[in-house]
Amino acid sequence: MDHAADAHRTDLMTITRHVLNEQSKHPESKGDFTILLSHIVLGCKFVCSAVNKVLLFLFPSTIASPIAISTSIPPCLFSQAGLAKLIGLAGETNGEEQKKLDVLSNQVFVKALISSGRTCVLVSEEDEEATFVDPSLRGKYCVVFDPLDGSSNIDCGVSIGTIFGIYMVKDKDNVSLDDVLQPGKHMVAAGYCMYGSPCTLVLSTGNGVNGFTLDPSLGEFILTHPDIKIPKRGKLYSVNEGNAKNWDTPTAKFVEKCKFPKDGSSPKSLRYIGSMVADVHRTLLYGGIFLYPADKQSPNGKLRVLYEVFPMSFLMEQAGGQAFTGEQRALDLVPTKIHQRSPVFLGSYDDVEEIKALYAAEEKKA
Repeated sequence: MDHAADAHRTDLMTITRHVLNEQSKHPESKGDFTILLSHIVLGCKFVCSAVNKVLLFLFPSTIASPIAISTSIPPCLFSQAGLAKLIGLAGETNGEEQKKLDVLSNQVFVKALISSGRTCVLVSEEDEEATFVDPSLRGKYCVVFDPLDGSSNIDCGVSIGTIFGIYMVKDKDNVSLDDVLQPGKHMVAAGYCMYGSPCTLVLSTGNGVNGFTLDPSLGEFILTHPDIKIPKRGKLYSVNEGNAKNWDTPTAKFVEKCKFPKDGSSPKSLRYIGSMVADVHRTLLYGGIFLYPADKQSPNGKLRVLYEVFPMSFLMEQAGGQAFTGEQRALDLVPTKIHQRSPVFLGSYDDVEEIKALYAAEEKKA
């Protein structure tokens, strides 16, 4: 790569320009999706700025100054007292402890999505019930999202992120939960934004996967990873081995094979951060497999179907990989509750094929 030439590029492909280019391929499009995505991007910039301010407070000598964006951050974030409050617990629960930064992020995305005028139903990990947009502001899209996945890791500087998926409804004037409780294969777009160094947004609109990096000097997401393709087989596996004693037989056999292959190949390397966005991002770029299986303590799995399993599975398939629940293709699963959980195995095509074969063999024994 010619870094000198790259540094002076003037033909920059921003995420907005990229989506507009995609929109031009569909003459019937009215630009509603582009407007919706611009509001999601604004929410990501806002949360990125808030996260960076917290990191600046926690790690003042190692974190670069946060980016400046047009939407103002509440004044309390600029004081040490305000930052200290942000990283405390909010006193509410959604099955897990909520960090105050979770609450802020959720409010930002809910308001950004409603104000777009293009949404009708919102499902957030932080809200027990779905949000039905006022009829006067409704559009034709449902958005499911985790506003700040992995926020419990922020105190140690681990990358965290926002995960989202988008569905289209048939009739915006007559919407119900059934418009959201659809298989993941019906999503029209999915993505995540990882708040780390750098801030990266990965998006698929059903035509491949592209990665954009936030340029702090421009305040714009620039295309840096065009047409991401996951390697067919990887050298890494990612799983919480602390739960190994509770795993089922196929998962235990697969991990054993990763560590002690019997075909003479090199063992896979374990990489596990504990932040889904970060673990999946690494898997997407380098190949391998991410596992979050069901176990004796969580027989239905732990990851949420609508806004964790589906969006990440959508991205993996668009990049040439696979996603499997232990019983079926992940995107074929039909959820019955908005906060339903599921196991998931996703990553390189051949690696997921191996675990599918182990589950098939186990089923034959039963």
